[in-house]
Amino acid sequence: MLRIIGLCAVLLLAGCSMFTTKDDDETSTMSEERLFNEARSRLNSGYWDGARNYYEKLQSRFPFGPYSQQGMLDLAYAYYKLDEAASTIATCDRFLKLHPTSPAADYAYYLKGLANFNAGKGLVERFTPNDPSQRDQGTALRSFQDFAELVRRFPDSKYAPDAQKRMTFLRNLLAQHELHVANYYMRRGAMVAAANRAKYVVENYQRTPAVPDALAVMAKAYKVLEMPELSDDALRVLELNHPDHPGLVEVREVVLKP
Repeated sequence: MLRIIGLCAVLLLAGCSMFTTKDDDETSTMSEERLFNEARSRLNSGYWDGARNYYEKLQSRFPFGPYSQQGMLDLAYAYYKLDEAASTIATCDRFLKLHPTSPAADYAYYLKGLANFNAGKGLVERFTPNDPSQRDQGTALRSFQDFAELVRRFPDSKYAPDAQKRMTFLRNLLAQHELHVANYYMRRGAMVAAANRAKYVVENYQRTPAVPDALAVMAKAYKVLEMPELSDDALRVLELNHPDHPGLVEVREVVLKP
């Protein structure tokens, strides 16, 4: 009986050793500096998956070491390059919670914004023409908020100029999305909802390309609702600022049913 138990123990140990990877053997005795350098080498070479594995081990074994802050940011970047948006954002959030006064906090906000900016976009969507304003804009809004926080907290950051450009793009995108919704309500005959959504665009996304079309939707919806004063107000603003807009003719041609 003892021999059988002993044999089982030997087989169990042998089985465990079969699942011990070479990488685990190599890194188990590495110092923090060596582990960080190995991870950084892979990151610099574009070997994102290998870099992620080494940085995860660095974070696990040396969570409070001298390389932990930079290692956490590098790990977030590796996640970003691997299109792992959720992990990127979670790692940036953890960095900002642990190191809110770090000189690299602006980078964490920027990387978080980029992750949300690209979240949910597949390869086909990224490299073929499409209208991103027709997709759900939850991540676009979060990206805008991340970039806005970066610009607010760190106006002199080297990442601020690019963040501002992306904010302009995202603001236009969000406005266009609201306009799509207004037009959808218009097609469904939900004139009150269409007018309210278009009004939201005019009030909250001024100086975006969607505003003229939103004014046209407002004017048309209010006319159908037999609210001539509101319709004329929207039409007047549209004509004053965009005298050649096709919506002017469309609204005037609307004939109300008796």
